[in-house]
Amino acid sequence: METTEKNMEHGEHFNESIVNEVILEDMKKNRIDHMKYLPGMEVLEESDVMDQVISAMNAYDYDKYTEADVRRALAHDNRTPEDFQALLSPAALPLLEEIAQAAQPQRIDAIAEKAGIDDKYLEMYGKYKAKVDYNLLRDNEHTPGKLVLVTAINPTPAGEGKTTTTVGLADALAKRGKNVMVALREPSLGPVFGIKGGAAGGGYAQVVPMEDINLHFTGDFHAIGAANNLLAAMLDAHIHNGNQLGIDVRKITWKRVVDMNDRQLRHIVCGMGGKASGVPREDGFDITVASEIMAIFCLATSISDLKERLARIVVGYTRADEPITAGQLNAQGAMCALLKDALKPNLVQTLEGTPAFIHGGPFANIAHGCNSLIATKTALRLADYVVTEAGFGADLGAEKFFDIKCRAGGLEPAAVVLVATVRALKMHGGVDKDKLGEENAEALRKGFANLKIHLENLAKFGVPAVAAINRFATDSTAEITLLQELCAEAGVTAVTATCWENGGKGALALAFEVCRAVEEPNGFGPLYDDNLPLKEKISLIAKEIYRAGGVTFSDKAVSKLAEFESQGYGKLPVCIAKTQNSISDDPKRKGAPQGYNFTVNDVRLSAGAGFVVALAGNILTMPGLPLRPAAEWIDVDENGVISGLF
Repeated sequence: METTEKNMEHGEHFNESIVNEVILEDMKKNRIDHMKYLPGMEVLEESDVMDQVISAMNAYDYDKYTEADVRRALAHDNRTPEDFQALLSPAALPLLEEIAQAAQPQRIDAIAEKAGIDDKYLEMYGKYKAKVDYNLLRDNEHTPGKLVLVTAINPTPAGEGKTTTTVGLADALAKRGKNVMVALREPSLGPVFGIKGGAAGGGYAQVVPMEDINLHFTGDFHAIGAANNLLAAMLDAHIHNGNQLGIDVRKITWKRVVDMNDRQLRHIVCGMGGKASGVPREDGFDITVASEIMAIFCLATSISDLKERLARIVVGYTRADEPITAGQLNAQGAMCALLKDALKPNLVQTLEGTPAFIHGGPFANIAHGCNSLIATKTALRLADYVVTEAGFGADLGAEKFFDIKCRAGGLEPAAVVLVATVRALKMHGGVDKDKLGEENAEALRKGFANLKIHLENLAKFGVPAVAAINRFATDSTAEITLLQELCAEAGVTAVTATCWENGGKGALALAFEVCRAVEEPNGFGPLYDDNLPLKEKISLIAKEIYRAGGVTFSDKAVSKLAEFESQGYGKLPVCIAKTQNSISDDPKRKGAPQGYNFTVNDVRLSAGAGFVVALAGNILTMPGLPLRPAAEWIDVDENGVISGLF
């Protein structure tokens, strides 16, 4: 008991499942002499229970289990302790799909009832997923819940587990009796078939049905792509049929999209084949999630707001440099018709039955990388706690969440969780991927600089922060202790989480700290004022968040920023598109680079979304597939069971 109380007081990792819930709910009331037993507790004289537990823990050899052991455990209806040991071993890693498929999800109408969603707002997509009518946001009266953002350090090949931690935290809050929902982003097919793989969490902290979520889901991205390409088709049709608006074909800014990594489409020539095939011009494709329509979709609060934003999209310029909008092409109505059903949030569940909205928004290095505002706001109307995430590292996702999404939606986050792993920090400290399993305090201390910068950056927004250490089996106790000490020196509590292995149970300590953090004083505010010039906004983010010493703008970028301001767009926030792999604009710079020169090569106007995009470094809005894409390992058997989708 002494150890548990002390750990709770200092924010260290503990097994909350063994702590009386009453103690957790009212710590001050129950802070008694730590050396005394509480009333009702049995005094065990000369007990060997602890010795037995420690002996069993030390005897657990996770390396002895094979894939066959894991499959045998999955096949059992009633699992033995030995089965669970196999399922918690590294041998289970390639079988995440089977773990998810072995789960017995609840019918989605039961999940809706748990979330307080009346049946009249529910549109079923089979047994386990549904759309929720956006009118619920207008009709439902509920004191807004507490919004918790989950973000991370700069991603590495070692893995961070942001989505896994997000899901595990939501499940842990539910275990603590909280009314909670999770609000996540939909995966893009580009990374699913590219490098990253799926984006539905992992292990025992997943959202299901995992295969559906990672593939076509409810068709939202197809609708976004169709609306985007309808506008492109109407633009080219207008030019072909007389060009009454006087559009300069050399100044068209609107691109077609496809939800796939396809470098072949980055730069193309279209309209070839003679007069009947259109006007020849240079063009290119972006990935669907980089489309302004994705950003609009995620920031719109209603059908009317969506239509108004679509009408404001700038698609190109006249020979006199006057902007041409989708509204001038009369495209907004048809585009909105394509997006009408997609705008409704998608309701699914975690493996533990916690209600989850998955709707819109990946790719924080290209767009703002947050799930839809309408899904987040609906969740806040239904739940007392809403756990959401932002894309990639905090330098991208969290900054855009605070400066763009919260500004647009009037959101006030109550706390933020920063996810890190010992492995990833050692990689930031210069360790090769094949040596991350070796204890290395020096590299961990060096790599901690990346986590520290993110913590310092989060403090600039005035939101209480908690550091979550996503623990791997290879992490040593000494490394975990060192990382917690370093976080404490930085003024932030760090707790371990084992969501992958243990689901919500593995995040109970994190849930406790989050519940404490949301009650702390909150001085949330954006980083910059709307009235700052666009160039100053970009420079401020580069220096304050990315720790650049100076910012260089290309002549093209300077000219276009001046044009945007002259056209009345100067008060818009900025969305910086840069690499996610470094806090800088250079993906090779790991750790905490400072004082370097940040380069802005180009800028784009997203008038409908309501921000200006600055492209830094060598960022691409159409990624390519790697030498061995994840698609090579994906297959489906004669029963329709998908494998290789992780």
